[in-house]
Amino acid sequence: MRFALPPDPAITVSLSQSVAFDCQSCGACCAYSADWPRFSTEEDAQLDRIPEKFVSADLSGMRCEGARCSALTGEVGKHTACGIYDLRPDVCRACMPGGDDCLMARAAHGFELPISPLVGVEDWSA
Repeated sequence: MRFALPPDPAITVSLSQSVAFDCQSCGACCAYSADWPRFSTEEDAQLDRIPEKFVSADLSGMRCEGARCSALTGEVGKHTACGIYDLRPDVCRACMPGGDDCLMARAAHGFELPISPLVGVEDWSA
């Protein structure tokens, strides 16, 4: 006989967001708007670490090519990555998989919302 414990809600939310919203197969948030990747709460030392070629001419945020951040590599909706992931600005760190900003960017690109891997899993409360 196998016993299963009900999942911890905090872990379930984290798991469903990270699995259902795979940032590396999306990239919509990094190609949503040239106004999005703006610097606001970063310390000067943090900004100094971002390579100059990725910073806008007016130093207000990340340089964009159209609506796409210049640090984004790959094809949006297929396979993407951030070229400066460890150095990315705070606005990028604040955009969470499945969060409001994520959903807004995905909708702007016409991407369907993924179905949580937990849909159809047996009811733990039974």
